[in-house]
Amino acid sequence: MKSLLLAFIIALSPAAVWAGALSVALQPGSSNPASPQMGDNLSFHSSIRNVGSAPIKGFMAWISLVQTDNGKEQPVDLEDWSAHKAVTAASLAPGQTVETDWPVRLIQAGHYRVVVSAVSRDGSKLVASPFADFTVRQKPVVESQRVLPVSLGMPLLIGAAMLWRIRRRGVAL
Repeated sequence: MKSLLLAFIIALSPAAVWAGALSVALQPGSSNPASPQMGDNLSFHSSIRNVGSAPIKGFMAWISLVQTDNGKEQPVDLEDWSAHKAVTAASLAPGQTVETDWPVRLIQAGHYRVVVSAVSRDGSKLVASPFADFTVRQKPVVESQRVLPVSLGMPLLIGAAMLWRIRRRGVAL
């Protein structure tokens, strides 16, 4: 009987109401490139809805990014990736939805996973969206080892050809 009373009290607690009161969805933006590379911008769209019957006070949501490459599994500092820090609302009424677009500028090649998390001031549980995975390709770059010989060699070659032609004609320098 005591455990039944405890279960009833826990079921009515704000944390239990909070955990079942939110629905968090996340999807990649429709304008995202099919095969993104370093320097591209991606967008992720989140919909966070209060599906409960009570308002949620002090609502906060944020985006998180983790690198999932083998041996490099780590959270990513979003300051470098130019992403929004957080979305807040004083209250989220029953049935109300907060929609947010989260821009992300890709700065490093690899495999990544993004998720949007939400909490309330009164709640003790975190609600997270499903993951959205993506891969960033290395951006093709010009290698100085290939460019330097051409950029220095071509003017020298042209100069040598002009000098040879001038000498061949017998023009004195």
